[in-house]
Amino acid sequence: MPEQQSFNRTIGYSTAIAIVISSVIGSGIFMRPAEMAGLLGSPWLIFLAWIIAGVFSIFTIMVIAEVGAMMPATGGQYVFMEKMYGRFWAYLYGWANFAVINTAAGAGITFICAQYLEYFFKLPRFSPEIEQSVMLHLPFVGDILPLENFGVKMLTVFLLFISTYVAYRSTKLGGVVQVVFTVAKVLAIGLLIGGLFASGKGDYSNFITEDATIKPAGFALLIAMVAACNGALQALDGAYQIVYMAGEVKNPGKSLPRSLILGLLVCMIIYMLVTASMVYMLPVHDMASSKLVASDAAKAAFGIIGGGIIALLICLSVLGATNALVLCAPRITFAMAEERAFPAWAGKMHPKFKTPGNALVLHFIWMSILVISGSFIILADMYIFIVWTFNLMIIYGLFILRKKMPDAERPYKVWGYPWMPLLALFFNAFYLVMVLYRDISDYISGKTHIMNSVFGLVLTALGIPLYWYFKTRQTKQA
Repeated sequence: MPEQQSFNRTIGYSTAIAIVISSVIGSGIFMRPAEMAGLLGSPWLIFLAWIIAGVFSIFTIMVIAEVGAMMPATGGQYVFMEKMYGRFWAYLYGWANFAVINTAAGAGITFICAQYLEYFFKLPRFSPEIEQSVMLHLPFVGDILPLENFGVKMLTVFLLFISTYVAYRSTKLGGVVQVVFTVAKVLAIGLLIGGLFASGKGDYSNFITEDATIKPAGFALLIAMVAACNGALQALDGAYQIVYMAGEVKNPGKSLPRSLILGLLVCMIIYMLVTASMVYMLPVHDMASSKLVASDAAKAAFGIIGGGIIALLICLSVLGATNALVLCAPRITFAMAEERAFPAWAGKMHPKFKTPGNALVLHFIWMSILVISGSFIILADMYIFIVWTFNLMIIYGLFILRKKMPDAERPYKVWGYPWMPLLALFFNAFYLVMVLYRDISDYISGKTHIMNSVFGLVLTALGIPLYWYFKTRQTKQA
């Protein structure tokens, strides 16, 4: 592996917290509460799902904080995986970031922006007969319906093209655009929480009123809670982005773990408040049937104009998350290509714009394919399953590093070792098994036409032959 370049440590504690919060708060909070309401049918169960997912996320982020403070090198989990398991698993993680994690995340959140734009104009859509007429069957995965919701998909691809074009032409311009989108995110969340409660048009009885026609019981409730937590985990995902920049953080031994834990706690509180404001405005039954739950809540409080303002701010907020992923994610692919672990042309810097142009184009093409393949739920559930599959390995890797490198300096150590990491390990494994069970059973029963988690695993596994191919090429060229 080529010698890693050294970056200046310019990121302070407050900046690190801001990066964590900005990385986490994206699109999920504007869609997931409606899905959670439809799964659970109970306001208090929705809040319980946020708490479970939040505690689980904090336990996991504490593990990442120990490893990140111990090895504060730019590259994050990519570096951790190599130290824990070797080059093969590091490569597979890097490949998964291209094939599933970053690209499916970018495609999925941009899908939300296109859906919220339907508040202003109706996008064209084929009839159900035409949508079903073209079906691509993937063995052991399910069926892809490329013509389904085609108008939203085409708008999503167009928005991804615009973000890619901006990042392709200028990294600096992409950063300026990011500031604008971040301001819109703050306004959207502030208006949702403060505006909805201040309107006085809601009903506090919504917090205790359940919908018996939706609320499951017994084992079905367990499955529904796992599915709801899956959505909450997707909305809380992203805190680890700061670990990618660990080599640029001042005093990483203290700043990394503190910023990770405090930043995630702040996001949890914000999400609970946003959900509470929606529950205040909409009974759980109305939330469950809402396609644009944040705008519907704002419409109930402020009328059509108010709902439109919230929809516009949400679009800008979501585009901010898209812009960040489009801008940053291709850097991993670019770095892998420089290491001759990816096609060499993906590691070429644009001679004029000084951007990873080819890697950006490659990511855009793949994100467009993923958009055509599914919806927001498919893409989001697929990538979050793969994220937590690798998180499971990182949690177990903590025990490997404690044994392999017992004398290494650890500025931060996980609280409650070994029991807390073991609890996180068990919960992670249980969660993954239950998600797999739900996906497979829903597919067999005909409730869904594709198994999201299996789709993600298949795409990740495609990196295995690629690893051996590039390793063989490197050996021949050595």
